[in-house]
Amino acid sequence: MRLKSFQPEEEYVYLTYSMKNDEGEESRVLLENYSVLLQRALDWLWERIKVERKEVKKGKKTFTKVKITLPEKKGVYRTLRDELEKINNLASHYADKAIRDAYSVLKGWRRRAEKGRASLRKPRLKRVYLRVKSTLRKVEGETVRITVKPHQYLTFSWSHTWFSPRVKGLELGEPVIKEDKVHLPFRHKLPRFTPLDFLAVDSNLYTLDAYDGEKFVTFSLRELYSLKFGMELKRGRIKSFASKHGRKGKVLMRKYSHRERDRVLDYVHKFVNELLEMYPVTTFAIEKLNKQSMFQDTDDRLSKKISRTVWRSIHRALKYKAPLYGSLVKEVNPHLTSKSCPRCGRVSRKVGLFVVRGVVSPWTGN
Repeated sequence: MRLKSFQPEEEYVYLTYSMKNDEGEESRVLLENYSVLLQRALDWLWERIKVERKEVKKGKKTFTKVKITLPEKKGVYRTLRDELEKINNLASHYADKAIRDAYSVLKGWRRRAEKGRASLRKPRLKRVYLRVKSTLRKVEGETVRITVKPHQYLTFSWSHTWFSPRVKGLELGEPVIKEDKVHLPFRHKLPRFTPLDFLAVDSNLYTLDAYDGEKFVTFSLRELYSLKFGMELKRGRIKSFASKHGRKGKVLMRKYSHRERDRVLDYVHKFVNELLEMYPVTTFAIEKLNKQSMFQDTDDRLSKKISRTVWRSIHRALKYKAPLYGSLVKEVNPHLTSKSCPRCGRVSRKVGLFVVRGVVSPWTGN
């Protein structure tokens, strides 16, 4: 066995910030030209995809198993690139980018289609965005210059933005360009650490119940649940209005959907920040939950309650923010976690025997 180094690999966390796209017209032209390249790459590869259907019998049921084979990238890369260069109005690197993105789209579609979660029709491009390769951007101070074509550039600066002090000295990753916004990911190098404390977290409908080895702690999520419930009622009334007013109703529906998402995310991030400030340098053990399987095992009333939970959003925010506080997040199998005693590990036959009823520390949102 050959080891390059006895030192552990360096770890990074990415902090992404959004800013207004001041180069709106030029960005729109760039996205339109790139979407033409990407669509042409998808069409070209689609003609060379092989779809095989096989009847499989399992017990008394017979179902169709689908196998999708994409053309090998090495075998078609040069031919496809030459085909794209005929219609390319951008720098030549955008042809390489279009090929890579086309394969990414088709691989995602293949994974869903083979599981029966997507149709066998050609995937469509809805909203095209562009993730700029490192070969197409140059960082100078607090400004990034993006090459559109030889001697034509787009320039974005974050020197006067609110997040400028937070990203000072960090390395810029691959910017993502949309018509209205630009997303800038910055890479933050993590120090090497080993958290000694731990916190085991059990996710429930209205609370997060935790155990830190000495005491039980309950974090209330009722305010967040009430927010979701209230917005759900309002969205139901808007759906009724939208069904009668066409385009005006769709605009109103989109407005309130964005409002609900923004309010929920704002609460989640504030909650996670408060939790990490209370437990720095800690290993968090959280359940890897699957809502879809829960819906199959519950009635309609409980399913509606589960649908209002945002466990995944909380866990996702916790996973990427924890390293900034010297903490780690580990996902565990949720099987029997609600029936097991956190002290001795004994599994009870009664559901909810070991419900957390210790110290209550709800986050108030103030």
